[in-house]
Amino acid sequence: MKPLSSLFLPLSLFLSLFFHGSKGQNLIQNTCKSCSKDDPNIKYEFCTSSLQAAPASQCATLRGLGMISIRLIRYNITDTRCHVKILLKDKILDPYVKSCLSDCLELYSDAIPSIKLAMKSYNSKKYYDANIQISSVMDAATTCEDGFKDKDGVVSPLTKLNENTFQLSAMALSLMNLIKNNNNNNNNNNTNG
Repeated sequence: MKPLSSLFLPLSLFLSLFFHGSKGQNLIQNTCKSCSKDDPNIKYEFCTSSLQAAPASQCATLRGLGMISIRLIRYNITDTRCHVKILLKDKILDPYVKSCLSDCLELYSDAIPSIKLAMKSYNSKKYYDANIQISSVMDAATTCEDGFKDKDGVVSPLTKLNENTFQLSAMALSLMNLIKNNNNNNNNNNTNG
């Protein structure tokens, strides 16, 4: 018969992982609830599914979730740019659509250094700078999508990708606001206490 202590270690390890994971789930859910309540551009389900799918999100802090959201933007931008390049190879593409896609390629190409800079700014806690850089990425997605609307009957093949970029960017901006507000509250508590 095994001693009781040999069962305790695996059980305690399981319980700590379970509660740690549920703590991460709660942070993601509470964060997304707050973000979607404060910003109509953020859908709760999109926020939770995006963050939960990211590696290490279950044990991340609020600041860690902020970095994860910026990484998700970067992956999305890179993927969208690749998708645009593939679409541009189509030989029978409508000239107007081809022109819009070329504009989008340029916008998303310019967005890559912006999001990399946003990551550096965020890591240095220069939230104002990161905000400007992420806002420029949001503008790129909107400008890309709007280009297709200038001609009647044209449907953007990038609508979903542009929406994802926009919403991920809105999430990152909202998370930075939560972090700044959280830091301000902690500083106020430290000076009052």
